[in-house]
Amino acid sequence: MSEHPTTDNEWIGGFHAVASALECGRPIRRLWLAEGRRNGRAEELTARAEAADVPVDTAPMGRLDDWLPGVRHQGCVAEVEPPREYRESELPGLLHAVDNPWVLALDQVQDPHNLGACLRSAAAAGVTAVIAPRKRAAGLTASARKVAAGAAERVPFVPVTNLSRALKRLQDDGFWVVGLDGTADTPLYAADLPSPLVWVAGGEAKGIRELTAKHCDLLVAIPMAAGMESLNVSVATGIALFETVRQRR
Repeated sequence: MSEHPTTDNEWIGGFHAVASALECGRPIRRLWLAEGRRNGRAEELTARAEAADVPVDTAPMGRLDDWLPGVRHQGCVAEVEPPREYRESELPGLLHAVDNPWVLALDQVQDPHNLGACLRSAAAAGVTAVIAPRKRAAGLTASARKVAAGAAERVPFVPVTNLSRALKRLQDDGFWVVGLDGTADTPLYAADLPSPLVWVAGGEAKGIRELTAKHCDLLVAIPMAAGMESLNVSVATGIALFETVRQRR
């Protein structure tokens, strides 16, 4: 039986995440299913894996738990090639390859579950790329990819060395930078969102950092009922992204 690799970036868990990886053509070394828990979803995924020449094996549920601690893998784990990490220098090419590109920038989002949820919303909304600081921020761990439910394979995730510098370069390239800030005077639904656009969402603790906010062309707030101060970053991001989709349509 295969030994656990040295990094959880070589594992994904959950039927949806594994099925999405197969659909996207991501190289899968082996699919593992929990012993004695075969069902319709397992049989369907087995058939798809075998059709793609992916070996399928079984292991005790406890072994799968050890391989992916803290991840609700549903008795379905895949050993995969390490995910492609986009370089910061590749970002301009990604953006110039599509019409009307837009970007989601995450300012020190540290919870991998929030990162995964943001990636899922970004993929569903059609965002061209997601950028985030390389340090003091969540990366594409197994937990993030599980929550993303295949979105990590659909929308490029680009770690950047310095987020403020990256935003400035995007502005120089013609992008407008709009930040989500609960204290902003402009309500989201009153803003005429420009294009091409970069949305900036802040981390869990304090939201957008002051230095990052200074690089925004506009700050907007999501209107909320009295007594509510803020929303979870992934919820706020989803609202902003789909308001953008609504305006673009």
